[in-house]
Amino acid sequence: MWIVRLALRRPFSVAVMALLMLVLGVLSFAMMNVDIFPAINLPVVILIYSYPGLPAVDMERRIVLITERAYSLSVNDIQHIESESIEGLGLERVYFQPGTDIGSAIAQLNATSLTVATLLPRGTEPPAILSYNAANVPVAQLDVYSDTLSGQQLFDYAFNFIRLQLFTIPGFSTPAPLGGVQRAVLVNLNPTALYANGLSPQDVGNAVAAQSVVIPSGQAKMGDRQYNVDINMNPATVADFNQIPLKYARDTTVLLGQVAPASDTHQPQTNVVRIDGRPATYLMVIKHTAASTLAVVDGVKARIPDILATAPKGMKVKLTLDQSRFVRAALVEVVQEAVTAAVLVALMVLIFLGSARSMIIVITSIPLSILTAIIALKLSGQTINTMTIRGIALAVGMLVDDATVEIENIHRNRAMHKPLLVAILDGASQIATPTLVGTLCICIVFFPVVLLTGVARFLFTPLALAVVFAMLTSYLLSRTLVTTMARYLLEDESGKKAESGLWVRFLLRFEHGFERLRARYEAALTRLIARRTLALTCVALVVLASGLLLPIVGEDFFPQVDAA
Repeated sequence: MWIVRLALRRPFSVAVMALLMLVLGVLSFAMMNVDIFPAINLPVVILIYSYPGLPAVDMERRIVLITERAYSLSVNDIQHIESESIEGLGLERVYFQPGTDIGSAIAQLNATSLTVATLLPRGTEPPAILSYNAANVPVAQLDVYSDTLSGQQLFDYAFNFIRLQLFTIPGFSTPAPLGGVQRAVLVNLNPTALYANGLSPQDVGNAVAAQSVVIPSGQAKMGDRQYNVDINMNPATVADFNQIPLKYARDTTVLLGQVAPASDTHQPQTNVVRIDGRPATYLMVIKHTAASTLAVVDGVKARIPDILATAPKGMKVKLTLDQSRFVRAALVEVVQEAVTAAVLVALMVLIFLGSARSMIIVITSIPLSILTAIIALKLSGQTINTMTIRGIALAVGMLVDDATVEIENIHRNRAMHKPLLVAILDGASQIATPTLVGTLCICIVFFPVVLLTGVARFLFTPLALAVVFAMLTSYLLSRTLVTTMARYLLEDESGKKAESGLWVRFLLRFEHGFERLRARYEAALTRLIARRTLALTCVALVVLASGLLLPIVGEDFFPQVDAA
């Protein structure tokens, strides 16, 4: 009761509180990231060892097993390690205890990897270390295709130009393009020519490696001029590769082009992408954990005109598999549910109470409760995602309960010819405990969420928080804003309806019919209570009969269909 008296004494403070809820709620919604799923911060680090050509058995015994033991002895807070070995590739997943600092864990893994490098086969490179997060998911796909350009040209342009135009988008990342072929200069060995000149493939590889070493250049001063000197630089063109000397024999030099001519071609193609039969490649648009799906996708869409303006003639770029549409659809669905709930409650209050001002008081609490829940979600580090949206949608149907019961009880006390302030205080005090208990019961239903572990904890905690924040705000508004608005908006209402007007006649007829229905229900309930044993027996027999008849009726109405 103290909070109701305080609200009635400080109406302007309540008005400022409601205004702050509105403004801060809108600002919080505009500043929050909009995503598909909540951030699933599982403490997992992935290490990838690459040694081309090494059999899977040797990869496991000589690299994976040794590094697993080293990590288990040197890195703190490891829960368990999973590994997979295939030819030329070793994949290790290191799971840490909840709450582990991933940055510190990666530093320890990197230091341990460098320490055990001397125990691994010669030529083993340091592992690629990736911090896994389930929220780093593809949110769209950027297709690059053409009727005139080859798959190699599409891949080269997507890899070297389009990616560079997109990497400045906050929260954006993408791997190498899929589809097409990657440009490469290949040395085509001629076994017959090699044998005739007494050369081996190893000799060719050594010669190419020796001529492709970049070392610091120097200067040569000649007279009053100073010249830059290039030493052992890479060949500038593909034709220059063919001039690399391999062997000097019989007063002649064997060149690379004579036994293994170089060609400007591509790597062996391992995947193919076609769009309507045309060669194509595509880039996966991946967002980071802390990024907004809508912001990343909208940023990519905004860059497409600039990409097309500088792209080669005939190249087409199109964004497909846009996940932001589902996020926007979920937001629209919540707004529709909120509007539907507000309209139905408004009609209910208008018909049963016959007061348009009471209708305004009740529906005001719905958007304020939702916006305040968004403020609390923002302060707790949550995002606007499918789970928080579902939580708000779940709470919309219950938000109106507190305000509706409050305003109805005020009208009931007002109908007893009590002064307005007395009716407000009595109406609030009479339902204070029931509404508080009902609100707390709804909140307690979501308490087991705190006991969840793993991925389920990250998924369902935002949903529970959205419901709890909205319900607590609804109760607070029913104690403060509803009573304050009732004091000023219901002041001129006498509690009795006028005796003329089409709408008033409809309300009077509706009340008359409702009172007759309530009287019949009360009489039927009284007779049932007076004969409890007979009533319970009849209910039990009906339940038993329905349980026995359901299989028989089900066979008639829902015949089984042969799977064949």
